[in-house]
Amino acid sequence: MEQALQARMEQLIAEINRLNYHYYTLDNPIASDKEYDALYDELVVLERESGVVLPDSPTLRVGGELLEGFVPHRHLSRLWSLDKAQNADDLLAWNQRVLKTIADYNAKHPDELPLPDPSYVVEYKFDGLTLNLTYEGGRLVQAATRGNGVIGEGILAQVKTIRSVPLTIPFKEGKVEIQGEGIMNLSVLEAYNTTAAEPLKNARNAAAGALRNKNPQTTAERKLNAYFYNVGYAEGITFNTHMEMAQFLRDNQLKVNPYSAYLSTIDEVLSEVSRLAEERSSLDYLIDGAVIKLTDMRTREALGYTDKFPRWAVAFKFEAEETTTVLESVNWEVGRTGKITPVARVEAVELAGVTVQNCTLNNIGDIERKGLKHALGTRVFIRRSNDVIPEILGRADEEDGEEIVFPTACPACGTLLEQRGAHLFCNNKLGCKPQTIGRIAHFASRDAMDIETFSVMTAEQLYAECEVRDPADLYALGYDDLIKLERFGDKKARNLLEALEKSKSRDLAAFLYALGIPNTGKATTKMLADHYRSLDDIMAAEEDELVGLPDVGAIVAESITTFFRDPVIRASIDRMRALGVKAEAEARAEVRSDSLFSGKTVVLTGTMSIMTRDEAAKRLEALGAKVSGSVSKKTDYVIAGEKAGSKLKKAAELGITVIDNEEEFMKLLE
Repeated sequence: MEQALQARMEQLIAEINRLNYHYYTLDNPIASDKEYDALYDELVVLERESGVVLPDSPTLRVGGELLEGFVPHRHLSRLWSLDKAQNADDLLAWNQRVLKTIADYNAKHPDELPLPDPSYVVEYKFDGLTLNLTYEGGRLVQAATRGNGVIGEGILAQVKTIRSVPLTIPFKEGKVEIQGEGIMNLSVLEAYNTTAAEPLKNARNAAAGALRNKNPQTTAERKLNAYFYNVGYAEGITFNTHMEMAQFLRDNQLKVNPYSAYLSTIDEVLSEVSRLAEERSSLDYLIDGAVIKLTDMRTREALGYTDKFPRWAVAFKFEAEETTTVLESVNWEVGRTGKITPVARVEAVELAGVTVQNCTLNNIGDIERKGLKHALGTRVFIRRSNDVIPEILGRADEEDGEEIVFPTACPACGTLLEQRGAHLFCNNKLGCKPQTIGRIAHFASRDAMDIETFSVMTAEQLYAECEVRDPADLYALGYDDLIKLERFGDKKARNLLEALEKSKSRDLAAFLYALGIPNTGKATTKMLADHYRSLDDIMAAEEDELVGLPDVGAIVAESITTFFRDPVIRASIDRMRALGVKAEAEARAEVRSDSLFSGKTVVLTGTMSIMTRDEAAKRLEALGAKVSGSVSKKTDYVIAGEKAGSKLKKAAELGITVIDNEEEFMKLLE
């Protein structure tokens, strides 16, 4: 190969690998996709023309030919299991053994420098597949599974497809073995399953199955990730502390998880693992516990190992968030939009500290995609996270059970159902009781018209006894209508009428959200109110002009225009306005341009305690921020309250700055 051609290929490889390191390892892209693709495409052309692929070329990551089998690999240093602590008492008992062993060692070696009092590092215990990488002269020469700790299976071709694994490292002075965990991010799994012919049941099995698949192209398709935490064997370098070792990994461009806690006492460790147990549901990957290690390497060497475990480390196991149970039945519930949602009843099982009996099944497409159509009476995998109703992931049994029969008529009103995409809908908007009650309850909810003292039970009672069939009917209610109702005394009747009167002044954004326009949430309705500032203008808007607005695509635009062209909806709105509902845009507040948030895009997620999210959004907008409802590469900050979910996961995936301390957020607002 010509020297100039090879030099250009080496230059391209170095630059692409540098960009990959920033994108996949540091989560901090420094070039656009277009710039990256241009470099990559040039390299592909040069490799095709020359017939040469250099050993560290990023084109090797797409996966090669089908492998005949896995070759056994003997590790240079044993990969140990970890002793387990199931609770605080077990962790304290482990620490007592550590203290006793350190004291015994110091007593038996009076002429040596005493071992220091123990200090600890706490790290995540990832729930994936253990990887053992071998680098020689700076080049990745082998990757293997843990196996029995002495001999594993060589999976180099598969591991090369993980873009956060460097094919070369700066350390070239010897041979090193580096241990980590191959994982599949939960957001990646979710995206994969939306188009997969055979959905993957969970992230752990997805990662393990991909890495032990004989076709590396299958591994590449799953877009795995990896975190590294240990140097098991090293020539040419030693470490005095765990911190030094972790820095060595970072310096050599290996992806180290940003979380680790260095602590001085076992009480601090107990507090930290308790906090992690609460936090883990907000992570974008599975962890099933925490690993506690002593930080001093000399102490580790002195304490040594049992037949199975290092004495200087222990794994604190969390309660399972996944388990199996029997799928007993499926009920079909009608929502306010007419969407029919299946809810599964399962055999009661303990999961993450609670007894689970109901699980979510999103729609009929979800049932079919997960292979659950003939799963009644069989065991299924379930997962609970974010303190929400658990989700069924897929089947655990190979044998078929009874069939889940999809309804053809609405279970509430008997109307024939229509299938739209993966969902079933009842189109009887005016005569289907659950839809009507759901719409009225949503209209009155806090984030909508905020009618105080109103509840679903109130909506049901007014439906049954006052013939309330539309939100406009609420504003036609009088004292005489309410006082005759059961459990309605004078005070309750007057309070509700006062709350209804007060709600008439709610602003345009709240009114639009209260209407329940399909495919729109609070962020979209607020954007519409801010942009048009007139209900009449919004109702008259055409699809093509709506598509040009932020976060509005063709589906949302069609939903908005279709909704306001419905004569029933227009009649309801006209009636409400005639009864005194203003639905006017808020007066524009003076917007600052010199704050931290000026010109920035901010997303709010989770539950806030000092102020509501609506209040926080208004404060941010007054400081010049754009408050968005979805996280993207254009997001500058994510403000995360308690029980933040998928938006926080996506922020972590994109490397977006997260402010998760509400008091700190308040200071920034001020």
